[in-house]
Amino acid sequence: MTTTTILAPENVSLIKARGCRSREDCLSLYAQWAATYNLDLADASQNYIAPFLVAEIALGFTSQVTGAILDAGCGTGLVGEGLARGGATTIDGLDLSPAMLRMAEQTGAYQNLTIGDLTQRIAIQDETYDMVTCVGTFTHGHVGPDPALSEFVRVTKKDGLVIATILGEIWRSGGYEVEVKRLEAEGLVDVISTDLKDYRAGRDKANVVILRKR
Repeated sequence: MTTTTILAPENVSLIKARGCRSREDCLSLYAQWAATYNLDLADASQNYIAPFLVAEIALGFTSQVTGAILDAGCGTGLVGEGLARGGATTIDGLDLSPAMLRMAEQTGAYQNLTIGDLTQRIAIQDETYDMVTCVGTFTHGHVGPDPALSEFVRVTKKDGLVIATILGEIWRSGGYEVEVKRLEAEGLVDVISTDLKDYRAGRDKANVVILRKR
């Protein structure tokens, strides 16, 4: 006998997020959504497990996770919370949305929280961080591969790590795979993994990209 799994309807705010067409669209949406974002996506109906998965992966790299970490596109702070629970103590967050940053501040996981646009050069000096994490930002309607991925590499120290999720359905079509290969071909990084893993369990997957800076 075949068992049919019936999924809950897609979250309306998530549909709007993936339909954003500009910086202003994103700012407007997250100003309205920030207060209920965690409740909407982390519950059983949406199963948004990517932040916890990336925090778990990051915590496995003990030499980097005990150093300085940038959580880029930190949103409400789900990744930072996971890192802090695992023992990370020096975490900075960066996000486009002031409303989301206010929620991240309430977690107590971050030392510094800064407004920043990942479609532009990041106002951070070269080789500042031992690790950069980025979850939920490389998706429809948000941030493309260039310059964000190269910027993450730039602000990472030698032998440091970049760990980022890229929604699986745009991994190739959005140019992310090509950009990762370019960074590797130019001798900037070693690609540790680009494995496809659950993003929202039972709904969609993401390539979890792990890069080590040369």
